[in-house]
Amino acid sequence: MTTAMPPSPEAFKVPEVMSALRLSRSKVYDLIRSRELESFTSGRARRVPVDAVRRYMQTRIEETD
Repeated sequence: MTTAMPPSPEAFKVPEVMSALRLSRSKVYDLIRSRELESFTSGRARRVPVDAVRRYMQTRIEETD
């Protein structure tokens, strides 16, 4: 019997973004407030699409070139 891998998440919780980007909680919320990092809420939960994290990283890389 094989076990299937769980699907990749489509959106991160803020602590997952903190871990992925190695940033503090306040810095992640600063990026969200400044709209440098897209996010949405579902009820009271803040979520950041995985693609938004990738775009943020790509933008930062391009700025350093």
